[in-house]
Amino acid sequence: MDNKLTAFAKDNTIRVSSLKLANVARSIVNLKASKAVNQLKFSQKRISINVLKVLNAAIANAENNKQLDIDNLFVKEAYVGKSLTMKRFRPRAKGRATSIHKPFSKLTIVVEEKNIKKKESK
Repeated sequence: MDNKLTAFAKDNTIRVSSLKLANVARSIVNLKASKAVNQLKFSQKRISINVLKVLNAAIANAENNKQLDIDNLFVKEAYVGKSLTMKRFRPRAKGRATSIHKPFSKLTIVVEEKNIKKKESK
């Protein structure tokens, strides 16, 4: 992997389960950056707003820190992992209580510049 042509951004506290986040993140892998942004803007999933923020941060990191061309960027990888879990209790019948787990997830998006060589017609 050439580190000069890649940039990444991460968010460690997204309030959603990792399975729901992975479903959205999987849909933008191997897409061109502009196409991935459009797909996330028009997605019906609530979590796509957070994924869009991380993707825009990765694109900005590529442009400002690595001086990569935005038009040639594509989403190379999107990692999803578990983070902390908030534990709460709900009162139930007969003085009992049941636990409620509110999971958080981590998201890392890696973008890479792909040099597209056009075939010259003779």
